[in-house]
Amino acid sequence: MLRLINCWLCLLLAMLIACPVSAADIPVVDADGQSLVLDGPAQRIVSLSPHITEQLFAIGAGERIVATVEWSDYPAAAQNILRLGSSSTINYEVLLRLRPDLVIVWRSGNGEQVVARLKALGLKVYVQEPRSIADIPVELARLGQLTGQRAEADAVINDFNGRIKRLRDTYSQRQKVRVFQQIWNQPMISLNGEHLVSDIIRLCGGENIFADAPALVVNTSLEMVVLKDPQVIVISESDGNPPEWASDWQRWPDISAVANQQVYVINPDLLHRHGPRIAEGAEQMCSYIDKARDRQGPG
Repeated sequence: MLRLINCWLCLLLAMLIACPVSAADIPVVDADGQSLVLDGPAQRIVSLSPHITEQLFAIGAGERIVATVEWSDYPAAAQNILRLGSSSTINYEVLLRLRPDLVIVWRSGNGEQVVARLKALGLKVYVQEPRSIADIPVELARLGQLTGQRAEADAVINDFNGRIKRLRDTYSQRQKVRVFQQIWNQPMISLNGEHLVSDIIRLCGGENIFADAPALVVNTSLEMVVLKDPQVIVISESDGNPPEWASDWQRWPDISAVANQQVYVINPDLLHRHGPRIAEGAEQMCSYIDKARDRQGPG
């Protein structure tokens, strides 16, 4: 009997070696709680958000993107990919002709109607809804599984997590600094505490002055900013250079950030897109917040 059991065990082991479980056979659960199983690693992918495009390129699956949307401009190779329209206005006829085996969408960026329409068309849809720094490695791992790029994704994740940990260990417990993240000037726009930018500010030991605002996108005023007196002002500008209106802050020297010359610019793609480049944006943010901390002196 023992010999018979051993034979069965040997046979089972041989079968497992000959037919290993494919990553594609393992369900991937998306932000909507839906399990997705592909027949194999995705080969023809539609990416409906710039940050998803960046994630795919980061793990070595960028060449499999057959179509994307406007503003998917990083890395440079992404600029050559076919566009299907904007995030909320998709050319479904062209999309269907491409016969993708996976469509990746951003729920809040693309909208519920786009998600519902894609599913109604019978497409394989994976829904993302990253909100924090911690969500980025989770999404990279899931894309690694869906594309068969798990080893490549793990390498990117390890590097990203290491950079974030170093920043958290260095800055998160230091003296708090009030930060105003300015998205635009007229109207004056910022972001509340639920946005990824606030997570980055907290990582650096800062406090978003509009963290408690009820809406994700905050329409504010100069008077309110003066009242909250930020110690750092970080302006979002695509080329990383100060826009013409940045100099307007110099008319308000009573604001601590202006008085201490702590007005900075960071490329919004390094703060708003949920990809590995967030680590670079976080490094800049932490550096600027720490400079303001030094200028402010002990609290």
